[in-house]
Amino acid sequence: MKINLAIKGMHCASCASIIEKTLKKDMGVKSVSVNFGTEKAKIDFDDTQTSVSKLSESIKPLGYEFIEEDHMKNIDHDMSKMDNENKSEVESLKKNVIIGLSLAFVSVAIMVWDVLSGSSVRLVPEMSSITKTFLHHLLPIMATYMLFVIGMPYLKGVWRFVRFGKANMDTLIGIGTGVAFLYSFIITAFENLLRPYVNVDFTYYDVTIVVISLITFGKYLEASSKAKTGEAIKKLMHLQAKIAIVVRDGKEIEIPVDQVVIGDILRVKPGMKIAVDGEITDGASSIDESMITGESIPVDKKTGDLVIGGTINKQGSFLMKATQVGRETMLAKIISMVEDAQGSKAPIQALADKISSVFVPIVLVISVIVLLTWLFFGIPALGFSSALSYGLTAFVGVLVIACPCALGLATPTAIIVGVGKGAERGVLIKDAESLQKLSEVDTVVFDKTGTITKGQPSVTDVISFDEKINNIELLRYAASIEVLSEHPLAQAIVNKAESDKIQLEKVIDFKALEGVGVSGKISNQSISVTKPDANEKNNQHVNTLEQEGKTVVIVKKNEVILGIVALSDTIKDGVTETIKRLHAQKIKTVMLTGDNTRAAVFIAHEAGIDEVIAEVLPQDKAAKIKSLQAQGAKVAMVGDGVNDAPALVQADVGIAMATGTDVAIESAGITLLQGDIRKLADALSLAKATMRTVKQNLFWAFVYNVVGIPLAAGALYPVWGILLSPVFAGVAMAGSSVSVVSNSLRLKVKKLK
Repeated sequence: MKINLAIKGMHCASCASIIEKTLKKDMGVKSVSVNFGTEKAKIDFDDTQTSVSKLSESIKPLGYEFIEEDHMKNIDHDMSKMDNENKSEVESLKKNVIIGLSLAFVSVAIMVWDVLSGSSVRLVPEMSSITKTFLHHLLPIMATYMLFVIGMPYLKGVWRFVRFGKANMDTLIGIGTGVAFLYSFIITAFENLLRPYVNVDFTYYDVTIVVISLITFGKYLEASSKAKTGEAIKKLMHLQAKIAIVVRDGKEIEIPVDQVVIGDILRVKPGMKIAVDGEITDGASSIDESMITGESIPVDKKTGDLVIGGTINKQGSFLMKATQVGRETMLAKIISMVEDAQGSKAPIQALADKISSVFVPIVLVISVIVLLTWLFFGIPALGFSSALSYGLTAFVGVLVIACPCALGLATPTAIIVGVGKGAERGVLIKDAESLQKLSEVDTVVFDKTGTITKGQPSVTDVISFDEKINNIELLRYAASIEVLSEHPLAQAIVNKAESDKIQLEKVIDFKALEGVGVSGKISNQSISVTKPDANEKNNQHVNTLEQEGKTVVIVKKNEVILGIVALSDTIKDGVTETIKRLHAQKIKTVMLTGDNTRAAVFIAHEAGIDEVIAEVLPQDKAAKIKSLQAQGAKVAMVGDGVNDAPALVQADVGIAMATGTDVAIESAGITLLQGDIRKLADALSLAKATMRTVKQNLFWAFVYNVVGIPLAAGALYPVWGILLSPVFAGVAMAGSSVSVVSNSLRLKVKKLK
């Protein structure tokens, strides 16, 4: 059984590693992937050996808990539940931030007053003995509240480390601020006893107060920023209808959408959101499907047409039969797919995960080594009191600055924003791996029919050979005969006449000529529409059009040629524009088709495609993709997701052209909704921008830790006498996480080229 579960209590990347390791030890668990960015776990387990409640019990002692979904409800219910949990956490952090920053302000003000009043150039009056005594007792009270109330999550992190040996960010902060508080408390309690050995005038209450307040403020900013990364899901959620009008026992009843069942007849009035997926049974309307297609122009629908839940009825009132409800609707599947993709891990994240899993224990060891080093080398040079003071400052600074949050957020936040932006533009991304691979693509291979072309013949040329008959009259004769035929080419000719508003003539004595064409009589004149015979193929017009890969039919009147009509599968709207955008991204384009070479070359030339591989059987397409890969190409294959399945799988990234309600979610790594080829260039541009952001985030997260830890340890002290205060370490730690999330959020407004 595979399931996605939201997790409560995660604070950093090492939390994800702890949960993964713990759950993997449980009986029946096959695989676990925990994402810190989405705070969700993807678990594959044997439900005969374990259950969600058992799994939750195994991580509860470590401070984590699953938020179970109610699978009987719709997806909106579960999202609301998780959203409420997140809002509650943000509100709690906000309250702590207000109190914490207030206490920190007082603490810093006292510290500044003390420094300025004791300087050689006295800028403020010196503290009176009463004030000093008052502050001497106030600071410990403030620090106690800060550590044991606002800082309780960090103390719990220390306790879990002592009891279970599991360390995370909370452990680092808890040990650092706890040691600072304990040292200060001992100094305060045994001041006279310790005065000969240490400087009892110097305590670290301000460090405990300011660091915890800044860390809490950073977590609040981080939680608020992370909430913005998931806005795409929320937007999709808001598209869902809340109520439906159901016709039962001849009456129209308004009910919650989660009570609609398959087979219900629904009334949809103008301006209403369509509640669920279904089929129009009576009436017609114009539907705004922009939430699926991204196109603002409404689509006309009539009886028998399918409609999608979440789209908006613009005009007429109609009845529809519910065919998919709850989690089976197209919108619910899209939301589920986007959630899965946002929660998945890109291969580039593997290094960050490995580092995060061992980072906290290593930092604990480093901090102890730093303290011992200061004592060992500092006592002979500085004396015990100063060495201990500097050593404790470095010890706390290393623990505070070394939080791996930025490292853990670097990849998932960018993936969340990138996948969400894709969904808003009609590009569904199956997982983070597909997104990363798409960013590396240098060659795009297209299927022809249904991808580059519309997949159905259209009239491209009407040429009259008779001066007395213009092209309109020629098409009138051809369409009047062909309207009685069932051949696909015949339908294309009739469609052209209808679009040109040509009135058709009455036909008698209609005959279908097997393998040749059709004939009949119009106003007692014998009219035929047939394939060109061997002699007619030598006609210059016929020859030229066939060289272009078009199908030509001859229109005759009483066995005399009146003219010709040429038909061809035409290029989809936006193809030429898309190919130009791909070339601008330095991507090679290839057409891979089973069609004849002549027709394929003509279409490819018209579209601007670089290379043509034609007359390839469906089963051989995958081999052609493999051949391109053997030459070093990173290949994306674009097809309809059905007959191109082997090639889609063989390609580095398979891109399915989904049309109508056929989302083709499982057929490829990337799905372009409504089969809109223009979304392809958007997808490639988005993938490159997302992975560029991931690399930027990882670079700065690594640099931050590589530079920050030595600075906090005191690397600059021997040369310049500079020792980084734990207060500044707290600011840097909070800033690093917020900067990573903010950089990822830039993707939301980035223009795709």
